[in-house]
Amino acid sequence: MVTDYDYDLVAIGSGPAGQRAVIQAAKLDKKVAIIEKRSSVGGVCVDIGTIPSKTFREAVLSFSARNHPAHLGSPLPIQCVEQPTLQVLMSRVAEVVRCEQSIVQTQLLRNNVDYFQGQGVFQDPHTLRVQSQAGTREITAENILIAVGTRAARPDLHLPGTDDLIITSDELFNIPELPQAMTIVGGGIIGIEYASIFATLGIEVTVIDKRLRLMSFLDDEIVDELIRQMQQRNVTFHLGEKIASVSTQTEPTPKGTLVLESGKTVTADLTLYSIGRIGDTEGLNLSTVGILPDPSGRLKVDEQFRTEQPHIFAAGDIIGFPSLAATSSEQGRLAACFAFGIQTGAMQAHYPVGIYSIPEISMVGQTEAELTGDKIPYEIGMARYSEIARGQILNDDTGLFKMLFHRETRQLLGVHIIGTGATELVHIGQAVLRLNGGLKYFLETIFNYPTLAECYKVAALNAFNKM
Repeated sequence: MVTDYDYDLVAIGSGPAGQRAVIQAAKLDKKVAIIEKRSSVGGVCVDIGTIPSKTFREAVLSFSARNHPAHLGSPLPIQCVEQPTLQVLMSRVAEVVRCEQSIVQTQLLRNNVDYFQGQGVFQDPHTLRVQSQAGTREITAENILIAVGTRAARPDLHLPGTDDLIITSDELFNIPELPQAMTIVGGGIIGIEYASIFATLGIEVTVIDKRLRLMSFLDDEIVDELIRQMQQRNVTFHLGEKIASVSTQTEPTPKGTLVLESGKTVTADLTLYSIGRIGDTEGLNLSTVGILPDPSGRLKVDEQFRTEQPHIFAAGDIIGFPSLAATSSEQGRLAACFAFGIQTGAMQAHYPVGIYSIPEISMVGQTEAELTGDKIPYEIGMARYSEIARGQILNDDTGLFKMLFHRETRQLLGVHIIGTGATELVHIGQAVLRLNGGLKYFLETIFNYPTLAECYKVAALNAFNKM
């Protein structure tokens, strides 16, 4: 039996999970390598996913603020007087992507991580063939981490000439110009983020989803507020609707038309299908090592992120929910620790969720629906940005902040925010949740003035008055 392997750990995929895993292993003085099939490091996260989409969002907000100085830094329902070109917006995206790729490359180099560009293919449980234009080579590893991420699920359409009219989020930044009208099929996180971003540019956006409620894992009140603000930007929602047929036209201009089962028709210059993502396991030859992805291409793992093969781990979006860059990074770190028998705790439950829509949303902890289902008595503390001096300064009078407390123990149970800086503000609540704090902390703590963090004090006082 071969025990002299080339590497102690090899990660397939250089996104957040793969990066963190090999760097953690390197810190343990292990010999590590990473395989990335894309032309540069960072995986989908840096190439076409998290970093480009969030940079695009900030570029849109920045341009909108220049047209509307009073709304600087604000996610209010604004529209551009003069629309920027896609090339102008994407120049900023390209700049940030290049910077992030350079940072990742430097981190890997600094930690003595060997980098292989190419497709990793299993030859046997401990051997990987790396295929690239430069040639093919084989490497062996004692432990292997599958961190290949996901790709956009494609619509089941077979229409000729629709490549520029009907796309997924993976191709979005390849479009030649901004559309005048856009249809988005799927009201999940990605669909809603892009719907709100393009609407802020003054583009006519229609969202179609077969569900009656969107993003049900979020607080209902927060989602309702988001939809209300998006409707103010002329976003049209067709919820509880399914698509019956799709057609395209080329004259006088190329357009796609969706016919809904209800009989409604929606025509747009561009249709974005955002109907979920599937595991990018194609080409790995997983059957050779006895690992079978589920129908969505995702892999099943145990509490230590081990697959059916104890020395083959999987982490990140490839294992499914919550599919966040931050949680993927921590999963990769933990997998590396487990691979080498390092004593470590399980992944913490109180991780924040951020939705980078306009306005942005963030939450940590439990929702009202979950608490009601679990029959946990709770009280709500509310604060509105319109009550907070910093909200007035930012000219954001639509922000909404709520905390949920146990009515008897007064322990904090959840924090839910929509508005400017929500994804930053949520971390105060995350820390208190992690430390089992509650109402007393917020009542007694002094927050900087003027800051959005004052929402914690105002909401705590609101809950205290109700109790």
